[in-house]
Amino acid sequence: MAHRLRDEHGAARAVAYLMLAAGPYNFATGVLMRIGDPLPQLIALGVTSVALFAVGLVSLRRPAALPGVFWRLAPFVTAAVITGLNVATEDASMGAQLFYLWPLLYAASFLHRLIIALTVLQISAGHALTAFLFLDAVAALHDWIAITVAMTMTALVVAGLRERNDKLLAVLNSQATSDALTGAANRRAFDAELARSVTAAGTDDPVALVMIDVDHFKTINDTWGHAVGDQALRLVADALRDATEGREHMVARLGGDEFAVLLRSGPYAAFRFAETCRALVSATTDLPGGPPRLSIGIAVTPDHAATPEDLQRVADAALYQAKEAGRGRSMMAHAGPPHQNVDRLPSRPAGHPLHT
Repeated sequence: MAHRLRDEHGAARAVAYLMLAAGPYNFATGVLMRIGDPLPQLIALGVTSVALFAVGLVSLRRPAALPGVFWRLAPFVTAAVITGLNVATEDASMGAQLFYLWPLLYAASFLHRLIIALTVLQISAGHALTAFLFLDAVAALHDWIAITVAMTMTALVVAGLRERNDKLLAVLNSQATSDALTGAANRRAFDAELARSVTAAGTDDPVALVMIDVDHFKTINDTWGHAVGDQALRLVADALRDATEGREHMVARLGGDEFAVLLRSGPYAAFRFAETCRALVSATTDLPGGPPRLSIGIAVTPDHAATPEDLQRVADAALYQAKEAGRGRSMMAHAGPPHQNVDRLPSRPAGHPLHT
């Protein structure tokens, strides 16, 4: 993760704005204002200015044309260019050294701590080269220490603020996509994951949608109170998570007493999951009115549907059929009539799928 780029779009914009400003600035101060200096030096500064401006345009207009490693090397390349320009112009002034702030802030904003530390070291070394070449030893030492300390502290503050901001964003994202009562995903997160999973699923990589409804939940609330009702909902969510058996999954509460689970599995494994959930809930002794019963509908891609909308529709239909058949049971969707209650399917050897 040491080379992970935090925000490629933001990094591209940061590089573009710097280069588009640095190119004309360098041309004005390094070429136009130094007419009379040695010609090779002016040509080198002019070519550098044009190159900076060109990179800025590409970063702004077509950032995808640049290789991914460019964004990670940008602070090192920029620091090296700044050092080269300072040496070429024999400029050890504080104003010239302030340009090192850009690669420092770029690294601290978009890159990992290791790259931030290496950038600080490169800036320190680059400034030491310029200072000790063009200042007396004592002044150069003081100047080098001041710049190194200032850059280090700036990097620590910016990186610390960024990490704190990342943690706050993670908390907000969790709150925006999860149900506060049960800890399950909410409908917003479920809808997004359903669309992603079904779109990515293939014939050999089915996705099962399991719809769960707590039977007679209103009676639980009316008889025992909402605190017991909330306890029942948490119990169901925990059972759904526990029954996944390590498979890739998402447990979501869609609202009220309705839950949904997305599983990377075929029909038989999804049915076994549903029955395991009902068994886990039935085994509880924590609720004063006894464990709630669950009605469950199951649908699988590509057996029963090919789109997220159709998958949810047929799973809902299977759930309603489970309720109409007496509740407290699981029902598998079918691509066509007749619909069959999977509770009455013949037993099969463990691991044998319901489809071929």
